Amino acid sequence: MTSLRTVFMGTPAFAVPILSAFLDAGHDVVCVYTQPPRQAGRGHREQPSPVHAFAAERSIPVCTPKSLKTAAAGDDFKALAADVAVVAAYGLILPQAVLAAPRLGCINVHASLLPRWRGAAPIQRAILAGDTETGVTIMQMDEGLDTGPMLLSRAVAIGERTTASALHDNLSRVGSELIVEALAGIAAGTLTARPQPAVGVTYAHKLERHEGRLDWSRPAAELERTVRALNPWPGTWFEHDGERIRIHEAEIVPRSGAPGTILDDRLAIACGCDALRPLRLQRSGRSPLDCDAFLRGYPMPPGRRLDAGNGDG
Repeated sequence: MTSLRTVFMGTPAFAVPILSAFLDAGHDVVCVYTQPPRQAGRGHREQPSPVHAFAAERSIPVCTPKSLKTAAAGDDFKALAADVAVVAAYGLILPQAVLAAPRLGCINVHASLLPRWRGAAPIQRAILAGDTETGVTIMQMDEGLDTGPMLLSRAVAIGERTTASALHDNLSRVGSELIVEALAGIAAGTLTARPQPAVGVTYAHKLERHEGRLDWSRPAAELERTVRALNPWPGTWFEHDGERIRIHEAEIVPRSGAPGTILDDRLAIACGCDALRPLRLQRSGRSPLDCDAFLRGYPMPPGRRLDAGNGDG
């Protein structure tokens, strides 16, 4: 196998197995680009990104520019003389000067079957929409938003109980396998990119915190998907007696009533269609609990009406 001189560009945990895979395949990673350290935790100390921490463990040089749009940033990137750049959930826009610098261009590992779910949150949007499958696409990057020609793709099923966390890990694993295959094909000159279809384009807009507030007027099936899609962030929640209650897991119950009404002593909550029964809940500052244990310490009797839940929160 031909070893490629590679720059890796990624930030979150999703990207770590991808970087690890082509390191293990023998490619020479000359530099890792990742977003700058950010404050986190109670002490608000700066924490390096998961990719940054992994690269440091492997003694790979790390670059954390706030932008790549300056002439100096472009010159620094070009000076690396990379054969190829691999991008996986980096989080910064790559200008044309950066896209054109590597000899073989910039290759993106995207967590959807393009052209469906271009953009920032493809994993969560696929679950929210009720999709039964998604996947990973390896694409040659251009200046558009996930619009470049495709090199490889592989589908992954979304089950009725699939969570964003589980799908994230599965797609990261698939991406790590596909990028090794793609780099081998690129190095050998045997892999040809094909244009994305003109039909079926959708956009996975960035998640907003207010989307986690549950609106009981919506069908229970939509709310159950929301619970699976938006945990761990931004989380899903409702208010009761002025307190925010977070739901970590829930199921659909074939019951009916005025939306927001608690229907039984196991916390089935009426929705616009059917009802939602939380299976695991959490009060602010407390640990998550199974529903029975939660209700023993925080009774929510049948007949009580919860707030409508359609504010911004």
